[in-house]
Amino acid sequence: MYKRYFKRCLDLVLALVLLVISFPVIFVSGIAIKCCDNGKILFKQRRVGLNGKGFYIYKLRTMARDKNGVNRVTKIGKFLRATSIDELPQLLNIIKGDMSFIGPRPWIEEYSRYFNSNDKKRWKVLPGVSGWAQVNGRNGMSITKKIQYDVWYVENVSFKLDVVIFLKTIHEVFKRTGASITEGGIQDELNELKERYEENFEIEVKELDVKIG
Repeated sequence: MYKRYFKRCLDLVLALVLLVISFPVIFVSGIAIKCCDNGKILFKQRRVGLNGKGFYIYKLRTMARDKNGVNRVTKIGKFLRATSIDELPQLLNIIKGDMSFIGPRPWIEEYSRYFNSNDKKRWKVLPGVSGWAQVNGRNGMSITKKIQYDVWYVENVSFKLDVVIFLKTIHEVFKRTGASITEGGIQDELNELKERYEENFEIEVKELDVKIG
């Protein structure tokens, strides 16, 4: 009952209330971003959500290209990431039904290329602004471990668990540790997933050869 109906209703009501409350923060942050480099305020990126369907996630922009054409986190961006203020536009994603407050984080589409059948269980629920993996280490763990935490959440989702994750998320935000991942970190995670995928493929081929032989 909670997973199918109440969770979505709760998400929608809370998102609408929080959007109104947080609008002044978003507005001031937008002005600061604009004054920093006169670039776009919002950043959107293609992610994978419920049932493996793609959608665009919204964030306050925290990066800009330097004179060498390299994307780097801006001064205001560091603060927005550390306080998780950059995540506030995801309230729009929740209202649209793309996301929930609590669930596995929606990753870029490249990750899903190397998912096995167990990994894809992450897609059985709406992705979240925060999740079980985020409150158990955030970016201080391997991508394989993150997936294990996400799958565990999907198999054990409940109102009580969501409340625990919500409270732990507030604690993590105030700690201001491990709140973001760099482009290099993303590439490292992709490499880890690719290596695991290739290893599993080799094992399957060997098992097939044994059966045929």
